[in-house]
Amino acid sequence: MTAAGAPDTGPLTLKSGTSWTDAWHRCRTVAPEAFRDDRVLNLWDAGWRTDGRVLPAASPVDGTPIAGPPRIDAETAHRAVRASLDQHRAWRHVPLPERRARVAATLDALAQHRELLAMLLVWEIGKPWRSARADVDRAVDGVRWYLDGIEDMLDGRAPLDGPVSNIASWNYPMSVLVHALLVQALAGNAVIAKTPTDGGVACLTLACALAARDGLPVTLLSGSGRELSQALVRAPEIGCVSFVGGRDTGADVATALADLGKRHILEQEGLNTWGIWNFTDWDALTRTVPKLFDYAKQRCTAYPRFVVQRQRFDAFLAAYLPAVRTLRVGHPLAVAAPDDPYPALDFGPVINAAKAKELHDQVAEAVDRGAVPLHRGSAADARFLPGQDTSAYVQPVTLLNPPRSSPLHHAEPFGPVDTIVLVDTEAELLAAMNASNGALVATLSTDDPATYDRLAPQIRAFKVGHGVPRSRGDRDELFGGHGASWHGAFVGGELLVRAVTRGPAGERLPGNFPDHHLMP
Repeated sequence: MTAAGAPDTGPLTLKSGTSWTDAWHRCRTVAPEAFRDDRVLNLWDAGWRTDGRVLPAASPVDGTPIAGPPRIDAETAHRAVRASLDQHRAWRHVPLPERRARVAATLDALAQHRELLAMLLVWEIGKPWRSARADVDRAVDGVRWYLDGIEDMLDGRAPLDGPVSNIASWNYPMSVLVHALLVQALAGNAVIAKTPTDGGVACLTLACALAARDGLPVTLLSGSGRELSQALVRAPEIGCVSFVGGRDTGADVATALADLGKRHILEQEGLNTWGIWNFTDWDALTRTVPKLFDYAKQRCTAYPRFVVQRQRFDAFLAAYLPAVRTLRVGHPLAVAAPDDPYPALDFGPVINAAKAKELHDQVAEAVDRGAVPLHRGSAADARFLPGQDTSAYVQPVTLLNPPRSSPLHHAEPFGPVDTIVLVDTEAELLAAMNASNGALVATLSTDDPATYDRLAPQIRAFKVGHGVPRSRGDRDELFGGHGASWHGAFVGGELLVRAVTRGPAGERLPGNFPDHHLMP
């Protein structure tokens, strides 16, 4: 079907002007200092540098070769960190009105190049056009909120003693990573970012080029997280470490930081769950289910697990299955005619072919060990270009009762795979919803407000929705996690500024720290 809903009359084609080559040429025109013929550059000591070994990379969209990260070695990273400290010592004394003016100019530049930044997100990490553009808009709009209220947030506070080191996952380069960088700089800190290994290097390079032009003290480095950790996590010059990623890597970072006593923000994955208990508003659930597959559930606030009261399971399936069957999957830039609008898709590929294979293998193993497949999407219904590489695509799958031996039972799949667990008592409901020792979000659907008020405090998630999904949030909405899903300072709203500044002597920040746990 076309975007307008009429039947396709022939093979799909790439939307006009949206090829990777088109996007790359535009990058070289907009920021020639940061892009060369065949590579992006690293940014440190206020200069763009050709150091680093470039790794080959391919787009998850259709296997098109794209720019890979120029990976530097540990010694170069240490030199970059020392240079960032020099920038920090100068920047922390720049008056707030000037800092605000420079951040505002950067936001104007990002907004001016919104379409190009979004196109890079499509090619590098497979976001559909609507999601890619929303990622850029959330970054710009979110930081503008801080510009309007930064004086009160900084009252009685000072920048840290060293730059903030940012190590983030690939899924939200703009609305998570660039957003954080700009707020940290606005608060008076120099900032360092490591490009994610799996994607987003060109988008981040363009964003940082625009920020550097406006005089922001930004460092952008590519490299192996394990090789660069001594510089980006343990170096004495670093004032704070902000990490977004999985629990295994996060645990290593947390251990290192606990030894050093360094300020930190560690957002880690958890198994976010949606509970169904004495619930009857099935039309509302049907409307919600497709939204939960945004970006193939490759987000820290995705809901991959439904915990369903056994007595309501038949009604749940009658609401859930029609909704999941409506999901639209395919190439984010495939259209019936070159000048057609962008396709309206629920999601495109997962981040790479290796992740797709991992998910296929996990599903197959779970079924072999007793899980019941309730739904499998068909590639025949997806929108692809003729002959394109589809190795990074995973059609939506729903499994009932994955075995305890399966990773799908206890961990977030980070892909379009739903699992359902049936329970008979409230105690079983809570145990199943708390299976991963802490989560970022959860939802409980129940008709009775008193039941929600009684059960919600026992769900170990930072945010619990009543019949509606919760998200990371923007502007004044706070964010954190319970248990192993979060270590260090909570963020969002004024808490993000407090996390990267020094307050009164003896201040205890809201968050999960080795010596205290403090809710906002």
